[in-house]
Amino acid sequence: MSVFGSAVVVIPLYFYYITIMKKIEELGLRIPEILLPKNIDVSTWSVIACDQYTQDKEYWKKVEQTASGKPSTLNLILPEVYLNDSDKPERIKKIRQAMKDYLAGDVFDAPKKAFVYLERKTAFGRMRKGLVAQIDLETYEWKPFSKANIRATEATIVDRIPPRKEIRKGAQLELPHIMLLVNDKEDVLVGGSGAAVKNKAPLYQGNLMSNGGSITGWALESESEIETVTKALNKIAESNTAADGSTFLFAVGDGNHSLATAKAVWDEYKAELIAGGATEKDLAENPVRFALIEIVNIYDTGLTFEPIHRVIFNIDSKALIENLASKLNGTVSEVASQAELEKAVKASWADFGFDYLDAEGKQKFVLLKTQIKELAVARLQPEIDEFLKAAPAQHVCEGDVCKMVKPEIDYIHGTEEVLDLGKKANATGILLPPIAKDSFFETINGRGPLPRKSFSMGEADEKRFYLECRKLFN
Repeated sequence: MSVFGSAVVVIPLYFYYITIMKKIEELGLRIPEILLPKNIDVSTWSVIACDQYTQDKEYWKKVEQTASGKPSTLNLILPEVYLNDSDKPERIKKIRQAMKDYLAGDVFDAPKKAFVYLERKTAFGRMRKGLVAQIDLETYEWKPFSKANIRATEATIVDRIPPRKEIRKGAQLELPHIMLLVNDKEDVLVGGSGAAVKNKAPLYQGNLMSNGGSITGWALESESEIETVTKALNKIAESNTAADGSTFLFAVGDGNHSLATAKAVWDEYKAELIAGGATEKDLAENPVRFALIEIVNIYDTGLTFEPIHRVIFNIDSKALIENLASKLNGTVSEVASQAELEKAVKASWADFGFDYLDAEGKQKFVLLKTQIKELAVARLQPEIDEFLKAAPAQHVCEGDVCKMVKPEIDYIHGTEEVLDLGKKANATGILLPPIAKDSFFETINGRGPLPRKSFSMGEADEKRFYLECRKLFN
C-alpha cells in the first residue's frame, strides 16, 4: 500500500512479486535454441556420454554397429576411449564434417527456443527428472573457494582441459552431457517444470541403446511455463544466498572437466573478440559464452550418490589407520566379519571401514568411527594424501623376487571389489560411508571442491545420453 497525498494506492501482491523477481538471465540461465532431428529415433540418435567406458572399446564398437548408417550423436562426439589414439586428428576432422553435413542437410528440424523437462527411466528401475537449459559461463568458476553461482564439486585437473579444447574450439554444434545439481528440497524447479508440461505432447520419447533405459522430453516455451522456471529459480536463489551476498545456485555433478573446457574456450575466444573490437552487447549475445546442461535436483529419489572407495597398496596398514584416527579424532575397533564391517559403514555418514592382511596372513576388519559433520571424503582424502607423501617404500616379495615399492592408491566403485582386494598381500581396502545429500552444498560452500574421485552419480549406464543439440561456433 502506498499513500500519495490523500489518495491510497493498493499495489497487488502479484505485481509486486513480479517486479522484484530477478530475470533468469540475472541468475545465469538462458532459454536455449534446441536442435533435434526430424522424426527422431532415440534408439540410434542418442549415445552415452563420451567419458564413460573409457577402457572398453568393445562397448563403443557395439554403439557404432547400432548407429551405423543413421544420423547419430556418435558422429558428433569423440569417445574418450580414443582420446590418446594416433588417429585423433582424423576423428576430430570427421566430427567437424558431420556437424557441417547435419546442419546443411535434412537432419535437424527448425530450432525450438525452449527449456526441456525430461524423465529418464534407467535399466535399474529408477526414474530421474531433469531440466535442459543453457548457462552463462560468466557465472561459473571451477577454481577453489569461488563465490560464483555455479561451482565445481570436485578438484579440476588442469591437464585434462587442453585435449578437450581441441574438440570444442570451432565446433559448430554443442551436445550436453554436463549435469548440474540444484539444492531444492521442495522440488520447485525440476518437479515444478514437469507439472507445468506433462499434459502436453512430448518433444521426443523412446528407448536408449545399450541398457540405457528410456527417456521422454517436453518443451517449456510458453510465457506461463517460463514464468514457472523464473519463480522457482528466484526461490532457490533466495534460500541459497550467503550473508556476503553470494549465491550458490548450482554444483557440477557430472562433466566437471567438460564445463571447465567450455569456460576455457569462451575465455580464449572472448579475448579474441575484444581484440577485434567486439562490444559488450556482442559478447553478451555470443553463443560460445553459453553451455547446454541438464539440471537435476540433488534430492531426486532417482538420483543415487555412490561413494568411491579407496585401496592403498604397499603401506603399513596399522600405521595408516592409527594416523587417520589421530587426525580425524576418531576411535578404532576391530569387527568380526566383512558383513559386520559393511553394515556399520553403510549405517553412518562419518565412519570408515578398513580390511587388510596382518603379518600372519589373517584378514582384519577395522572400523574407524568419527564425528565428522561435513561430507566424510572431504576430510579423509587430504589426510591420506599427507600420509602417502611421508610413507616409506615397502619391502615386497613376489616368489623369490623382492624389491622396494612405493605406496600407490586406486579408486574403486564397488564394495565387494574393495573387500576382495583387501585379501591380497600389501593392500589396504578403505570403505567410505554413503554420501550425505543434506551436507553436500554446505561442504563445498565451506571447504571448496571435494577431493578427486569423491562420488559417482549412479551406475555407468545411468549417465547422461546425448540428445539435444545447440549451435555453437558460426
